[in-house]
Amino acid sequence: MTGLAILGSTGSIGRQTLEVVRHLRGRFRIVGLAAGRNVTLLEEQAREFSPTLLWADRESDYLRQKAAGLRARWAPMEEMACHPEVDIVVVATPGKAGLLPTLAAVRAGKVVALANKEVLVMAGHLVVAAARQHGAELRPVDSEHSAIWQCLWGEDRASIARIILTGSGGPFRDLSLDDLARVTADEALRHPTWQMGHKVTVDSATLLNKGLEAIEAHWLFGVPFDKIEVVLHRESIVHSLVEFRDGSIKAQLGMPDMRLPIQCALTYPQRLPAARVKRLDLARLGTLAFCQPEPRRFPCLGLALEAGRSGGTFPAAMAAADEVAVEHFLAGRIGFMDIPRAIEATLSAHQGTVEPSLEDVLAADAWARHWAEDWLRARA
Repeated sequence: MTGLAILGSTGSIGRQTLEVVRHLRGRFRIVGLAAGRNVTLLEEQAREFSPTLLWADRESDYLRQKAAGLRARWAPMEEMACHPEVDIVVVATPGKAGLLPTLAAVRAGKVVALANKEVLVMAGHLVVAAARQHGAELRPVDSEHSAIWQCLWGEDRASIARIILTGSGGPFRDLSLDDLARVTADEALRHPTWQMGHKVTVDSATLLNKGLEAIEAHWLFGVPFDKIEVVLHRESIVHSLVEFRDGSIKAQLGMPDMRLPIQCALTYPQRLPAARVKRLDLARLGTLAFCQPEPRRFPCLGLALEAGRSGGTFPAAMAAADEVAVEHFLAGRIGFMDIPRAIEATLSAHQGTVEPSLEDVLAADAWARHWAEDWLRARA
């Protein structure tokens, strides 16, 4: 059986990964489970799947005793990611927490099923270089990058003319600018299509997630930014497209269900029957709509793309400022449109490093968090 380590097992992607494992019973063995603060669910998962290794952000003697009682060893995510019994590491932790475990996994030559956006945004150059050096494999889990990856199976990547990332536009795609200024956290968390964690859901509402995905696509597929575009597609049926130099376009379609790209990453190159996934009925669907995102409505998208083009430590600073701003927004301390203001102010103040080491990336992340925090508190 294929050994799995799931980092972020209690989050949305982690829980759906375990659904896929249940469906494909007998194909996978859970070697490691790592969680954030939901230790109750982690304990339930451990009882069901009997992992060898466990970890949680809320480390305590109680949890260590629980792990021992479950015949599991308490192990940090970096150790879990390079364990010899692990074949595939699912990186589903949010934010920068996934960076060091991902680097550990690729340096150990593992297959990495990557659902964390910030890993490649912060340090794509380091992760891709390490994967190439150690023979590791990066398999995207995000629906958009999975779609691009599937469109490229059997294709020469040198023939790519354009990558087109699609996004629903979130819950505020039709609001006026005045209404956007009055958006609440509860409203921002009501995504019209996907069920995701709070941070990712807010990023979908600001469209910053599409900027992050453009940076990811740049590193995953080796495509320059001038060949990456973003379009809004409210039905979320076409998950992304690839145009080739002869003018032909491939698209990957399907009902919005994250279990499909998760299973694709776990079972590649096989396509196996999926559990309880609704089939796409194009005749019943009728129409698919596409449009360009409006820059004034979605300033975070432009800021993320600008950071990506600037390169160096700018993407790390941008992602860190966004994390801080989203935390403040969810806590009710700032308004929705203060999120792009905080990111813009942080990027304007940042003195970037052109070819950063891991230490430079982590230092830029720490600086941006501190700077954005001070800027937001001063405004409050």
